[in-house]
Amino acid sequence: MDLIARLCAGLPGEAVLTDPDVTGSYANDMASFCEAGAPAVVVLPRTVEQVQHVMRTASELRVPVVPQGARTGLSGAANASDGCIVLSLVKMDRIIEINPVDRIAVVEPGVVNAVLSRAVNEHGLYYPPDPSSWEECSIGGNIGTASGGLCCVKYGVTAEYVLGLDVVLADGRLLTTGRRTAKGVAGYDLTRLFVGSEGSLGIVVRAVLALKPEPPGQLALAAEFPSTAAACEAVCEIMARGHAPSLLELMDRTSIRAVNEMAQMGLPDSTEALLLAAFDTPEPAADLAAVAELCTAAGATEVVPAETAAESDLLLQARRLTLTALERVKSATMIDDVCVPRSRLAEMLDGTAAIAEKYGLTIGVCAHAGDGNTHPTVCFDAADPDESRRARESFDDIMALGLQLGGTITGEHGVGVLKKEWLARELGPVGLELQRGIKDVFDPLGILNPGKLF
Repeated sequence: MDLIARLCAGLPGEAVLTDPDVTGSYANDMASFCEAGAPAVVVLPRTVEQVQHVMRTASELRVPVVPQGARTGLSGAANASDGCIVLSLVKMDRIIEINPVDRIAVVEPGVVNAVLSRAVNEHGLYYPPDPSSWEECSIGGNIGTASGGLCCVKYGVTAEYVLGLDVVLADGRLLTTGRRTAKGVAGYDLTRLFVGSEGSLGIVVRAVLALKPEPPGQLALAAEFPSTAAACEAVCEIMARGHAPSLLELMDRTSIRAVNEMAQMGLPDSTEALLLAAFDTPEPAADLAAVAELCTAAGATEVVPAETAAESDLLLQARRLTLTALERVKSATMIDDVCVPRSRLAEMLDGTAAIAEKYGLTIGVCAHAGDGNTHPTVCFDAADPDESRRARESFDDIMALGLQLGGTITGEHGVGVLKKEWLARELGPVGLELQRGIKDVFDPLGILNPGKLF
């Protein structure tokens, strides 16, 4: 019996897609410069048992399996390989439970981040991880890439909210990890191992997520600086003084000018960096006043605090428009996510500006400044081979700079295809050997998302 027939024996007909025009649309995520193959079939299971059937079939026939969520990723982690089974989990989209007493939600992997966030808000609860694609990205994908978001400076990343998982292993067995309790230290932390594993160790089919009480509405301020160094000094002072902003974002001059050109935001041409801070504390105005003083002391030319939620939204609009504005500069973009210690943030931004000049490219940087996570965005013409080459080389230089400054090649987007050569450099030979050994334990046949990470 061939692959398709075997799959159809345990799946409803509508869950198995074989038309090449259709399967081709599942070939890749949103990353540039990442090769993708042609899948043999796309399957869209709705139950755990159907996922188990797919994995047993794949294991018996030695067929690679590429798990996918909403394909909003930026590293090629969801890209198909030739002849693979694309296992799309978007149909497994139930919120199984929201428990206000235990402050947990139990969800399937296809649940969209924003849908979960709104559902728990109705119970006075809050699911903090908020990737910029939160209206589209799925919880399974968030878990697979250990994604972050704007609020990470105060609330942390996805890994800190995953309490337990149900995972279908490569051979079809179902593994349950973790707990529903607030505490739990029994055995090795296999739950954390799966978070960020990009589908290379197993298929997440259910997650127990921690929730927090919904915070008060936040107030924001915007501070304009004559240099990135001054803005980064303000960031360091804000954190060193013990403040806990719910958001602390930075935009460089390239990003500011792109947004100004697109949306006529009215920011002065002399602004070299824009710092945005917000607080969701009981008295956010007092916190904003304290931060405003620190910004002024660091050299801010103007500080504008909001007095209402509507004013806050207006101040934050520039940050939300950054990527859209940079996408208008050229036909293609590459978005990096190098994370450095906060104390080295100015060096990272200044170094990126030097790299842009070296390669003759437009590279705009916005950053989750509060946690040192920068997003250099390389703008280039994909139809120009020389410019495309320079874009890729500049991307590599940015990652090298991040490592040189004591950082990491990826703060929240993952490794996938795009950064696997750099992962080896960051881990070193001993770390790489051990990680490959872990992969072999969970996936001895090497069928789970081959060609990613290592």
